[in-house]
Amino acid sequence: MKKLKIAVIDLVSKGPTKALYARVMNPNLTSIMPQVVSVWCEEAGHDVKFVCYTGFENLLEEIPQETDLVFVTSFTQAAQLSYAISNMCRQRGAVTVLGGPHARCYPEDALKYFDYVTGFTDRGIIDDILEDVERHRPFGVHLEADNQPDELPTVEERWKFIAPTLAKAPTIKIVPIIGSLGCPYTCSFCIDSVVDYKPLSFDRLRTDLRFLLTKMKRPRVGWHDPNFGVRFNDYLDAIEDAVPPNRMDHVAESSLSLLSEPHLKRLQKAGFKAILPGIESWYDLGNKSKSGARKGKEKVRQISDHINLMMEYIPYVQANFVLGLDCDEGKEPFELTKEFIDTTPAVFPGYSLLSAFGQAAPLNLELQRAGRVLPFPFHFLNNHHAMNVRPKNYAWTEFYDLLIDLTEHTFSWKSIARRFRAQGSTIPGWMNVLRAVSSEGFGRIKYYRTIRALLDSDITVRRFFEGETTTIPQFYLDRIKNDLGDLWQYLPDGALEHDPQAYLKKHEAEQEVVQIG
Repeated sequence: MKKLKIAVIDLVSKGPTKALYARVMNPNLTSIMPQVVSVWCEEAGHDVKFVCYTGFENLLEEIPQETDLVFVTSFTQAAQLSYAISNMCRQRGAVTVLGGPHARCYPEDALKYFDYVTGFTDRGIIDDILEDVERHRPFGVHLEADNQPDELPTVEERWKFIAPTLAKAPTIKIVPIIGSLGCPYTCSFCIDSVVDYKPLSFDRLRTDLRFLLTKMKRPRVGWHDPNFGVRFNDYLDAIEDAVPPNRMDHVAESSLSLLSEPHLKRLQKAGFKAILPGIESWYDLGNKSKSGARKGKEKVRQISDHINLMMEYIPYVQANFVLGLDCDEGKEPFELTKEFIDTTPAVFPGYSLLSAFGQAAPLNLELQRAGRVLPFPFHFLNNHHAMNVRPKNYAWTEFYDLLIDLTEHTFSWKSIARRFRAQGSTIPGWMNVLRAVSSEGFGRIKYYRTIRALLDSDITVRRFFEGETTTIPQFYLDRIKNDLGDLWQYLPDGALEHDPQAYLKKHEAEQEVVQIG
């Protein structure tokens, strides 16, 4: 086999940024699979250049001029950037591969711009690409393993790709580790709800943690498990076996149903400093939040008490919500969230707008069948800058009025001060202030106000939101051009549009084949 020059690009950012919060945190948002692919390619005997794009690098300088094969990992918000990178590298003679969430959600669209598009990816898929390395145009080849990998390279094997990215973080440095794949919960809007839960080796986990202690005085670990702690005792046994007390800090996303007080005490002892539980809705998903059949105000009180209990053991808690779900109607969901903010002053709320990411989740078929999914450019599909699902129970102007009111309440100076007082002058306290005054707080308020004004003043925006036209308003085109900067010139023709019903059409075609068969 020819020795290949390979570039592996992890797109953390969708374009250049100067945001302070991005400077602090983007290097800590790196994905694990690009590092894994880099290890597998080196083990196969090839030269690898690893690039983690945080928004502060010059991609035109970072990406090698001479490459045989380019792997890109992208979330959907960076899809247009990934398409531009692929086009540029193809013009230079490289073969290109797309992996990551966007490849899983929108494979039919990505195949127009990459030679290979991968779904679930294991060592066999990567070996097949390395053996083939052919141009597949005008449409690429879709490759997918039957299951997620049974094991991944260790942190020690990935360290040469982890360390340079950590070096970009000015203060907080978080090492990515994963102990399980998939999720046992079945939230209909979530990409992990259709992936079987699979724990990875706990012995390898112990090895990873012990290795980190040789590289950092007090490592911070960011757990990439979709739902940390499903096998709680096995996880904590592994951590306690490998790490002496007070030597390592941890950040994880978990469910309130797993966070009983005995578990919280054990997490505190093990060094868990931040937990991100999903509340999602005041009217649904009670199994995930351990609220059972409780709804509305009763659920707010129960969840608020639970979160306040968590704060006695875990210094930093971010509670995640999805806004615009079909179970929501009127002002009450927003007013209940404001009440939760007031009764749980130390928590940082994370708001996501209901979004349908291609074929990521079962709910998307229903939404596409109902004609409710809008063709917003991928660039805005990050759960914040566009809600590509027309709400069931709200007019757009009503929804944005309520969204702005909630966001202004959450990030008012009064709420910021209450949150800071509840946390104290600590790293978590200052982190809350930084997030509030950055693009997550003040920035979103400004953006939502702009969209609300456009709904009244720009008929092209209003008609696009109402599904009366698929023509992308100039406001969105201008933002994409500005965000892509020098790479705008490489964006392929047609790359700004996509078919929002591609998943439905694919599903119906497959059903027709089954019926004929």
